[in-house]
Amino acid sequence: MKLKRIDSARAANIKRILVVEDEDNTRHALTKLLTREGYFVEGVANGYEALCYLRRQSVNLIVTDIKMPRMDGITFLRELNKNFPKSNVIMITAYGGVDSYLEAMNLGAFEYINKPVQIDELKIIMEKILAADDTETSTKGGT
Repeated sequence: MKLKRIDSARAANIKRILVVEDEDNTRHALTKLLTREGYFVEGVANGYEALCYLRRQSVNLIVTDIKMPRMDGITFLRELNKNFPKSNVIMITAYGGVDSYLEAMNLGAFEYINKPVQIDELKIIMEKILAADDTETSTKGGT
């Protein structure tokens, strides 16, 4: 079997995505699909695991469910604001409602998507976030 080499310049430009989803099948599917799109993707089962992960590794984008055990998505978003205030977050849920939508958006979520997630819609939103993040990063680096 031939191993594929990734040059260090290309590897440095790969965007890191964290998927926070308690449903194993959904988490694995999103991780696999986004990896195929060229992202480095990790998945965890709840907000608590996500915070532990983020203490070790930074990411460019977080895709998180709202309804999860141990720490739900809204509580996770609150903790992100305290500990990682510049996080880019997309909320996903099968239990969408106006109240959770407004709360998520007020807490700084970039977008709120209902399940089942349409991968094309998710990719468009992700590209917008990551392009804005690149612009912000290049602006910061240029000053």
